[in-house]
Order: sequence, then structure tokens, then C-alpha cells
Amino acid sequence: MNFPENISSLLIPDWILIVLGFLMAFGLTCFIIPSVVNISRLKNLTDTPNGRTSHTSSIPNLGGIAVFVALVLSTVIFSGTYFKFELKYLISGLIIVFFVGIKDDILIIDPYKKLAGQIFAVILIAVFADIRITNLYGLFHIQQLPYIASILLTVFVFIVIINGFNLIDGIDGLASGTGILTSSVFGIWFWMTGNIACTILSFSIVGALTAFFWFNVFGKTNKIFLGDSGSMVIGFVVGVLACRFLQLELVTQEVTKIPSAPTVVCGILIVPLFDSLRVFILRIKQGKSPFKADRQHIHHRLLQLGYTHLRATLILISVNLFFIVLSYLLRGIGIIWLMSVIVGLASLMSYILVTSANERSKKEIDSLLSLYFTLKISQGRRKIAENQSIEILTWNYEKKVNTDLN
Repeated sequence: MNFPENISSLLIPDWILIVLGFLMAFGLTCFIIPSVVNISRLKNLTDTPNGRTSHTSSIPNLGGIAVFVALVLSTVIFSGTYFKFELKYLISGLIIVFFVGIKDDILIIDPYKKLAGQIFAVILIAVFADIRITNLYGLFHIQQLPYIASILLTVFVFIVIINGFNLIDGIDGLASGTGILTSSVFGIWFWMTGNIACTILSFSIVGALTAFFWFNVFGKTNKIFLGDSGSMVIGFVVGVLACRFLQLELVTQEVTKIPSAPTVVCGILIVPLFDSLRVFILRIKQGKSPFKADRQHIHHRLLQLGYTHLRATLILISVNLFFIVLSYLLRGIGIIWLMSVIVGLASLMSYILVTSANERSKKEIDSLLSLYFTLKISQGRRKIAENQSIEILTWNYEKKVNTDLN
């Protein structure tokens, strides 16, 4: 009996392959996570609370294992021959990023070694799979990029996106929720333009992240974190989707063509990109290493305002969605103008948020100081009263003793 080489040769409609890719990734993630949680607890592979984390108990942090396995299997099985030669380099890059992340989750590696692993993975994609940024769409009056400049820019953009998702993975559901939103947007565009390979990849990561989101946000017995392995895999895949979007947009028909495409990509990825840029600038201004973890992220400011993890996540995802819609509606005003609108509005919103959070913190500190001094004064008065009582009792005792002696 002769079996088909791949599932696409069975003449299954494209939309069914996309749905099956989503469902398989979703189901595999649901199946794998409980086992990962149990093994993590047995081997004590958990994220312990410290001064900069937002959780209060030890939680397994190897959720990236489930996301990686589910993504790779569903993409390989259902993309069939759609990806052609690029698929092997995509999987190779994912493997490198995943294992660098796993090592960091378990042993904690030097940031520069982690960066070197990311660069190597991106070079595989840019050089061998030819997934790279080739055109600046007239930004700074530059159109087609020279090959070396194209590779260098692609590596830089990938590194920013990968570490952007890594940095926003500080509260429940934020990195996975943002990954679901951005990958869905890219997936819809790829479907509209007929690129089934990238559509399957997009909705496979959406399926895996949707299942993970449930365990991460609502899980009780099987609560789990992404870890660096998971957040870096998301960033790598979204980087691939973003670069492929920019490449294919150059040759699409007028119906699906998006002017100012590079700026629209920035709007789609506004939360990880802007938060990373903002935090890096703050750390450098404060004389710190840009890779040194702290609590200056936007999601930390929302927690300062009293929001729960879920509400803070939903707020930031809603803001991201707002910028996606805004970028699309204003796509025709030009790259520079659209970038000015996006960056200016994001900066204003960030300023208002940080100012509100600082004012709330100042009020809380003032209240704590007031309570502290009130307690100190009250304690002092009690001590004075106690001392006076002792003096009175002592005087009465001495008087009684003297009377008895006389």
C-alpha cells in the first residue's frame, strides 16, 4: 500500500488544514502540560519568588516545552510541502532558541551567551531560509537593501522581538496573550494573500498558546509559566511571521497591499517593542546593564495601580489591539507620520501610566510613614504611661516600707 508523503497531498481543503493545525497544537499542549508540571515539581524545577517577581509561590517554569513540541509537530504535519525548503531551517532555528531558553530556565546562563545563541538561530533563517527584511519602503529614502545590510537588519529586528517577548513575560498571560493576538493578525493576512504555509504556522502557535494561556492564567493544580524557552520561541516565530509579512507585502495585489508596512508591523508588536525600548533606555540612563532584570516594565506599573495579573494583561492586550487597528486605519499617511503617531501616542500613554503609578506609590508610602509615626508616638506614650505607673507604684511601696519601719 502506498501512503501519501504528506497530508496536503490528500487534497484536503486549505482551511481544514489550518483548523487541524490549530486543534492539534491546542490538544498537544493540553496533554503535555500536566506531565511537565508533575516532573518539574518532582525535580524542583520551579520559579521561586524573589524581589522582582510578581508571584508568591514556587511555580513550574517549563511551559515552553509543551508550546515547542505542539508547534513543531502541528506545523510539520499540516504544512506539508507548502513551506518547501525553508521549513528545515525554521525548525533548526526553533530548536536552537528552545534549548538556549531551556538551559537558561534550569541553570541560568550569561545574557551574552543567550544572545549569541539567538543570533546564530536568526542567521540560519536569514541566510539559508532567505526570510529577511529586504526593503525599507522608502524610510530614510531607502528602498532595496544591500544583502549584508539586509542580514544585519534582520538579525537586529529578530533579537529585539525575541527579547521583547522575553521581557514582557512578567505577569500571567501577557506574553502568551500578546503572542495569540499578533500571530492571529499575521495569520489572517497570510490567509487573505494565499500563503498557506505561514497561515498554518501562525495558527499552530495560536493553538499552542491558547491552551497554555488557560493553564497559566486559570490553572490551579497545573499552573505553569512559559519560562525563557517559551517566550523566546514565541518571539522567534513572531519574528519569522513579521519578516515574511514584509517580504510578501512587496509582491501582493492591491487589495491586500498595506502601505507603510514596516510601521504597521511596529503597531502590531507595540507592547513588546515599546516596553523593551523604554526599559532599555531607563536602565542605561540609570547606569545599569540593559539586560539586568528589574520592575520598571509597564505591567509592573499596572500592578502598582492595584490591578490583578489578569486585568493588567487584558488592559495591555486591549491597548495592543487598539494600536493594530489604528495602524491599519492610518496606513496610508506615510511611514514617518504613522511612526510619529504610534510612538507619540505610546509615549503619552506610558507617561500617564507611570505618573499615576508613582503618585499612588507616593500616597501609599506617605500613609505607611504616617501610620509608622502614629504607632511610634502611641508606643512612646504607652511607655511613658507605663514608666509613670511604675514610678507611682515604687513611691507607694517605698512610703509603705518607711512607715512600717518607723
